Amino acid sequence: MPPEPESSAPVPSLTDALIPLITLVVLLALSVKLYGADSSYGANQIVLLLCACLAAAVGMKNGASWDEMQEGMVHGIGLAFKAILILLTVGSLIGSWILAGVVPAMIYYGLQIFTPDLFYATACFICALVGISIGSSWTVAGTLGIGLMGIAGGLGLSPMITAGAIISGAYFGDKLSPLSDTTNLAAAITGNELFQHIRHMLWTTLPSIAVAFVAFLVLGAGVEARSSSVEVEQVLAALKQNFSIGWYLLIPLVILLVMAYLRVPAFPTLIFGSLVGCLFAAVFQQPAVVTLAGADSLAYPLQVLKGVWYSLFDGYKADTDNAVVNELLSKGGMSSMMNTIWLIISAMAFGGVMERTGSLQKIVTATLAGVRSTASLIATTVATCFGMNAMAGDQYMAIILPGRMLREKFAEQGLQTINLSRTLEDAGTLTSVLIPWNTCGAFMSATLGIATWHYAPYAIFNYVCPLIAIAYGVANVRLPRTSTPPPSEVPERA
Repeated sequence: MPPEPESSAPVPSLTDALIPLITLVVLLALSVKLYGADSSYGANQIVLLLCACLAAAVGMKNGASWDEMQEGMVHGIGLAFKAILILLTVGSLIGSWILAGVVPAMIYYGLQIFTPDLFYATACFICALVGISIGSSWTVAGTLGIGLMGIAGGLGLSPMITAGAIISGAYFGDKLSPLSDTTNLAAAITGNELFQHIRHMLWTTLPSIAVAFVAFLVLGAGVEARSSSVEVEQVLAALKQNFSIGWYLLIPLVILLVMAYLRVPAFPTLIFGSLVGCLFAAVFQQPAVVTLAGADSLAYPLQVLKGVWYSLFDGYKADTDNAVVNELLSKGGMSSMMNTIWLIISAMAFGGVMERTGSLQKIVTATLAGVRSTASLIATTVATCFGMNAMAGDQYMAIILPGRMLREKFAEQGLQTINLSRTLEDAGTLTSVLIPWNTCGAFMSATLGIATWHYAPYAIFNYVCPLIAIAYGVANVRLPRTSTPPPSEVPERA
């Protein structure tokens, strides 16, 4: 991550720093009231850009130039380019994998294997297992996630709960994997050894995933597929009629997961996965490819090329006799991610100018003023990470900025920095996906096809873990110390 250039403006007052933030909260609340779940399709973007301009105006009032403010926005947007590239390639991956029959095959076999009452818990478990193996919640959601969402749709199960189960499992795996970039970042920014950091996270992470797993068992208990066995059979028949289904269609999924496990960077991995999908489509799904290309006078090879090319930029458009299959498979393509990219650019412009003016640092410093105990320090760290996710729109900023600014406070409380690194992940990594304009929330919403507001209540692991972190702070347990705690603190009991 490139360093943030220094601004010539003085540090703003707390009032100045809070003006853009309070305006953002008020306008976003109004946006949700007026547009509901559709607020992320334009209304929120307008709010974020207006508040970026307001933050820039505050900076200029304090002596900064417009060029500095504009550079802050550009710098913030630049931080999101990796996420934007991944979003575009995930869109292509989804489109090509549907056309190739990979996603239809996952749905076809899944409908015959999964039982409705255990589906949510099983989805969480599978995503957790794969997440630990590859260390990327985004890759899990973009591969297994889309298949599991399709299976849920075929069974008539709740898409919101399914998305919550996928996200809970994916982030559990991401958090505990030594291959995860956020896990490595949290350890590095606090100066801790990676595996020591991972071991210490087990104290908050394992109880949290246990709560989530039990919750998904309860949510699934007694649930029967809303689709009758006849309807499921109709879905299976439609899939067989429109695609050549076979076990070999799962090979692209295996290839992608192996590449992720070998730590091949995400962008080339997803590009390669998309191209493998195109190859499988051209070889195994030629009728579907030609249908997508449209009947024209082109030579047959060019029709195949046109069809697979189309799937990359505009996704797959299912046209079967089954409405459920049409809804499940009409998605993907780079074009499907453009609204999400718009949201991310707007959010990062706001976050970039807030950091350039020193407003983010001022707000964090102000929140630390009232910290007097271990309990308040842990709670403040959680709140700060959540706030950074909302203000800066990016989970990396929610780890880096609090990680730098809170080290001294942890030392003052006689706490080892391993406690800070754990809390940064408990809150900075996990709450990012709960915020619609954060890169993670926007990605999951676009990939799984469920608005952030709708899946957030069911991303149980992601909000239980920060609460358990706070509870540990209140009880003063599992918090290794460097020295004797202050007199007001209860001694460490475990």
